[in-house]
Amino acid sequence: MSTTTLATPVASKRAPLYKSLFVQVLAALALGIVLGMAAPEFATSLKVLSDGFLKLISMIVAPIVFCVVVHGIAGAGDLKKVGRVGVKALIYFEVMTTVALALGIVLAFAFGPGHGMNIDTGLLDPKALNTYSDNAHKLQSGGIGSFILNIIPTTSFDALARNDVLQVLFFAVIFGVSLALVGGDKGRQVTSLIDAVATVLFRAMGLIVRVAPLGVLGAVGYTVGRYGIGSLKQLVTLVVLFYASVAVFVLVILGTVMRLAGLSIFKFLAYLREELMIVLATASSDAVLPQIMRKLEHMGVKDSVVGLVVPTGYSFNLDAFSIYLTLAVVFIAQATNTPLSLGDLLLVLGISLVTSKGAHGVPGSAIVILAATLNAVPTIPAIGLVLVLSVDWFIGMARALGNLIGNCVATAVIAAWEKELDLPRARRVLDGDAPDGVTANART
Repeated sequence: MSTTTLATPVASKRAPLYKSLFVQVLAALALGIVLGMAAPEFATSLKVLSDGFLKLISMIVAPIVFCVVVHGIAGAGDLKKVGRVGVKALIYFEVMTTVALALGIVLAFAFGPGHGMNIDTGLLDPKALNTYSDNAHKLQSGGIGSFILNIIPTTSFDALARNDVLQVLFFAVIFGVSLALVGGDKGRQVTSLIDAVATVLFRAMGLIVRVAPLGVLGAVGYTVGRYGIGSLKQLVTLVVLFYASVAVFVLVILGTVMRLAGLSIFKFLAYLREELMIVLATASSDAVLPQIMRKLEHMGVKDSVVGLVVPTGYSFNLDAFSIYLTLAVVFIAQATNTPLSLGDLLLVLGISLVTSKGAHGVPGSAIVILAATLNAVPTIPAIGLVLVLSVDWFIGMARALGNLIGNCVATAVIAAWEKELDLPRARRVLDGDAPDGVTANART
């Protein structure tokens, strides 16, 4: 978008340290931990801050996705190019998802996080899963056909009202292609209107992001106050292994892909540090979607590529989620002393390729998708899901973080392959040599 400017610029080098969003989030994180330990009851009550912040973000994400995708397609001009970028994105997503799923299985067998637990499934409380039963129908027993039908919204307004990003994306693609085909004065008028609306929405998002430290304070305070610092003792191996798995995937696998594109993964992560801190603390990547898109454009990625790849990746490129899916399945099998054959593992891998898609925005999606996967692999007792409930929030932080990094890397890499990335500018931005301020029209 040629005129869109994010209201929350990159922190200036001359600005006071306390004005940096990164510093504010770190301070809120530390304060949340202290309050959670010193006054757990009060800290638990702060969850309203986190819930409020996430609701503010949720309120505006769907219309922003719609405007960005429509403008990206209509502004690209060449529909063949749009289709080419879309196909490359989907191929990349599937390859990375498969790698992530395989990594989860390999590391689970290599380190055996569930070995020695010897869980008697008859002693587990099935009522612990009742919270997620209302959402299970969204992902279970529908197959690929049901999944495809669920992408199509009942009405476009219904998709926006329910904040279903995948359905909004589907409608936005149709609308954007139609707008490009109409062209002429009418097409330009609608495109200009959508660009103007997007500018206002990004300004609103800039205002909302200013309260991100309060959201972080509420999320961290609630977590520490509710579960305590020692709440990970029983399942610490699983949690540590998952965090290590995400780190390996990001630094080794995604780092290699970024290096092939001519960029450094370490500098890239440093560039996105403010957004990554918010995601880590709130366990939600929705909270930074608009800022991420603007930062990618600022570093030289063409807006049409950003508008297509990032929103699509939110539903189709869940790298860290994929790692967790297979890691948790094998963990439950190990904890319940359930032997897994090669056929079982291949079945888990194939089913996970489908169930990991489109789960974004489903409450308790991790547990629900695990249930859907395990139901298709009758060898493993589904009741074993109770074992991971107590640490799902902690694992969710790394899931959201890994998913977001994977989508940002995908956008930069696909742009480089399409020659839609200003590589010299990207290197200057990542080195900190580009002008401050995240603007879409800053690209050369």
